[in-house]
Amino acid sequence: MVKKGLDYELLQSSTLVVWVKCSKAGSSPVSESVEVLVENVNDNPPNFAQNHYVLDVNELIPVNSSVGVIEATDVDSEPLYYRLESSTDKYFRLENINRPKILVRSILDFDVVQKISLVLHVQDTFNGSASNEPFFTSVAMITVQVKDVDNRPPWFQPCLRTNLGIAKLCVSGGYRGKVNLTEKEEGPLVLEPGPVFARDGDRNRSEPISYRVLRGNEGNIFQIDEDTGNITMTKAADIVGPIILTILASQVNNRDQFAVTQVTIDVMKKSRNPPRFEKERYEGFIYSNSVPESMILRDRTTNRPFRVRARDEDFATGVNPDVKYEVQYSSYVNVTPDGFVILKRVVKTESFALQLRAVDSTTGESGTAALSVQVIPAVAMPSPSNVGYRPGDMALLGLVMAALLILSLIVIGFLISRLWKENTSLKRICECLGPCLGSDQPRSGHRDSLQFTNDGFQNESDPSRGAKRWSNIVPRRSTFPQPRSRILPLERRSRHCSTCGVHTNHVAKGSPSARRSGGDGDEYGMRSILSKQRRKEGQKAVWFKESEDSSDIEVEIIPDTVGRVEEETEEELEVEMEGVVRDPAAPLRDPEGEQESQSEEPAPTTSSEKGEQEEER
Repeated sequence: MVKKGLDYELLQSSTLVVWVKCSKAGSSPVSESVEVLVENVNDNPPNFAQNHYVLDVNELIPVNSSVGVIEATDVDSEPLYYRLESSTDKYFRLENINRPKILVRSILDFDVVQKISLVLHVQDTFNGSASNEPFFTSVAMITVQVKDVDNRPPWFQPCLRTNLGIAKLCVSGGYRGKVNLTEKEEGPLVLEPGPVFARDGDRNRSEPISYRVLRGNEGNIFQIDEDTGNITMTKAADIVGPIILTILASQVNNRDQFAVTQVTIDVMKKSRNPPRFEKERYEGFIYSNSVPESMILRDRTTNRPFRVRARDEDFATGVNPDVKYEVQYSSYVNVTPDGFVILKRVVKTESFALQLRAVDSTTGESGTAALSVQVIPAVAMPSPSNVGYRPGDMALLGLVMAALLILSLIVIGFLISRLWKENTSLKRICECLGPCLGSDQPRSGHRDSLQFTNDGFQNESDPSRGAKRWSNIVPRRSTFPQPRSRILPLERRSRHCSTCGVHTNHVAKGSPSARRSGGDGDEYGMRSILSKQRRKEGQKAVWFKESEDSSDIEVEIIPDTVGRVEEETEEELEVEMEGVVRDPAAPLRDPEGEQESQSEEPAPTTSSEKGEQEEER
């Protein structure tokens, strides 16, 4: 029997030897050895050497790199099983379940994380909770401190950060300054957005930085302080224009870590006058129901927009193209580059005030003016949805335009068809007037400009009226060459012919005059209406021949140049007509009476006239 508890871990040997001695009176004793094997049972938990561990790890360490091994011990010599809490295993993992070697799971960036806390669990049973055997566990806290390494060059400030893969960059836009021509600035130059300054790109490191001008300082006009980066002038600039300096910033202890930037210095003529507003105080107006994007008005009665202008006397026209306008001390309005003031939001007060500022962007000089805006009673204003044309309006306009186009095409087609139908009549007119115009081919236009009748020869036999035969004649010009002839005034011309479309001296077929003469058996409808008499020098004879068909009209003009050497010109005719005076005793002819007289038969000729006609034949 066991006299006291056995502890396997305290025994020197797992085998205990017991000697048993058996004796009896009268007999010799007997001794036997008994070996007792002590079995080890799981009665002790695993233990870590310490409860809290601290590990220092450099940033950007490669993935799967080992950062340390933290093991636990168990006196029971049972195999141990390890695991990391899932909430802390983002950056690290264990090599396997039985070996607590901590490996890097993802890249460590000092700018992102500087300290990581891990919880390491160990137990002596693989799945103790699922078995009836007793099991023991233990926990250790691990703190991983990420160290910032010198992996980034200096960054000029201010800069814009960006990522390129796992690398981080910070890009500087450079610096800009201004100096006056032929003037040397004393002290460090004022630059925008600030003085030249670079710091170590590694946030937890403060490596010393030195500065130097690489190029652009050919005239040695500028110099830079190696420790501070301040730029000063050694002499005045003598050329107008920008000077671009390339500046190098590098670590003193590691020249491989460096960065460059540009400093642009504008050399310009000195500005003697800042921009100034035309007035120191302005007044504007806005309706109480105005919507955002409405313009401030210049008066109460009109809708003319309010506009401010700033003059710069350094310019001949007073207009500086580099002037920009700003609004100060108000959130109600904005100002455009052209000086118009635009409403930003609905106004809920009776008035508001603000300050306008005009800034010369090249020199930085500025001028200010005050603006007081009065809110006037609302007027009816169209809503933004009703401004402009709607799709329905445009569709209606398209329909109207299409209808007008179709109507125009119909009218043009109708006119073309009428002209096509009347083409035959036009050809007849041209054939009729072609010989009269002295042309081989019929001409168009002015076909009724000249008319020839026999009225000029009717009364030559009467000496008392022979001198006044020109009394009722009015010459009429034509646009084509005219033969010399006796020309009737417009009111004495023959009537319009309904068949050929021109004024002629023949009688149209089927007209009342033709029917009246034909019915009486008169030969007037079939003979010439010309009363031929002797012609004096300079006169002409015209024959009109008419057939039963009024469309077959033959007109023959005998020029008065026959038998003459020289041809009288139109100017001579005008001179001749200037001396003609109308006979006051000559009766005026009524156009209607003229037509009726033309439709009647001519008066019978005398015997002397008949004799003369026979002689001429």
